[in-house]
Amino acid sequence: MAIINKGTAFSNGEQLSASKLNSLIDAATFGTDSVDNASTIVNANGAITVRDSGVTAAKLATGSVTTNKIVDANVTFAKLTDVIDDDTMDTATNTTLATSESIKAYVDEGGGFTPSTYNGEESVTLPNGLIMKFGSKSVSGDSTGSVSFATAFPGGIVQVQLTIETDIPLNNDAGLSATSQTVSGFTIQNGAAGTETISWMAIGYK
Repeated sequence: MAIINKGTAFSNGEQLSASKLNSLIDAATFGTDSVDNASTIVNANGAITVRDSGVTAAKLATGSVTTNKIVDANVTFAKLTDVIDDDTMDTATNTTLATSESIKAYVDEGGGFTPSTYNGEESVTLPNGLIMKFGSKSVSGDSTGSVSFATAFPGGIVQVQLTIETDIPLNNDAGLSATSQTVSGFTIQNGAAGTETISWMAIGYK
């Protein structure tokens, strides 16, 4: 609440003027009939306190609240009801702002973009929802081999990449292809003359 210090008494017939009010709040601050018994309190020291309920937009004259009349110390974090300090951002909404500290903490902790830890399993999920699956399979020469994923891609499959792990003579035909790709698996076609160990990587999504 704003406080107006009690100044010198008014003489008979003297009009209200800026010099009679506190330097931070002048006469132009208040509209007609804005300061009354219902909107003010006089304490034991004679200071007049304006109630919060007594200061409304209708009672403030245009241009009365200026930058130099707002003291930084009076604008506390508690009064910024649309600003959150939440390191996990669990309370974030489309109408709130966040403190720089909470944003930094959120980013430093991964910000929800930390992929699952890879411990040698077939599948790992990336931050954007992509899922990568890995493995290898031995396929006879000029033959096919089926690969079934341990768990299917929840949403769909994007592509499969194949690599022959063993050395192949340069003049050998070593065509590879991944056919019949589904969320559950695919088929490897090995065009090399002999049996090959083939590494595969499949990419899908949630």
